Amino acid sequence: MPDTSKASRFFELADQREYAFCQCINQIVRFRLAMRYFQLVSRLGDGWFWYALILAIPVIEPKTGAGLALLMALTGLTCTLTYKLLKRWLIRERPFISFPSINCGTPPLDRYSFPSGHTLHAACFQAMLFMTTPKLALAAAPFTLSVAASRIVLGLHYPSDVVAGAFIGGLMGYLSALCFFNDFLPLFPG
Repeated sequence: MPDTSKASRFFELADQREYAFCQCINQIVRFRLAMRYFQLVSRLGDGWFWYALILAIPVIEPKTGAGLALLMALTGLTCTLTYKLLKRWLIRERPFISFPSINCGTPPLDRYSFPSGHTLHAACFQAMLFMTTPKLALAAAPFTLSVAASRIVLGLHYPSDVVAGAFIGGLMGYLSALCFFNDFLPLFPG
């Protein structure tokens, strides 16, 4: 069990340092079109975009898609367990909770902030796509970047939450594709 008082002190200092940037970026929600865009991206980033992509990959990539889809689904489950454990362990409040001047642009899926689960999943799947189907990765990249940005714009995460989520997710996706992609291909001969 971690020393939560050390983690709390660390996050309190980090929160203060990131507050001004969060408040500035959060002002984008004043523009209705921008707010609607980031709300939609956030909602799709809840998993809907990735579920649809995982189901479509076997059609888009008939030779390798079924194996990749299964690997992405299993890696996604691992990502979910990872970020849920980290959030419970590290306990960082969201910016809109700690700073009332930051507007919450959409209801969060859970209480804590660190790391960003949306960004973790997006970076994971993006890394897996870059490792296995680069053309599809390029097509998905704008969505992945929008998901990461949405977390700060909507007042749900600090930049360090997003950076940590991107790093952890990217590493998990890279290692998953590197270590297991070829093992999953024989399961679904094309």
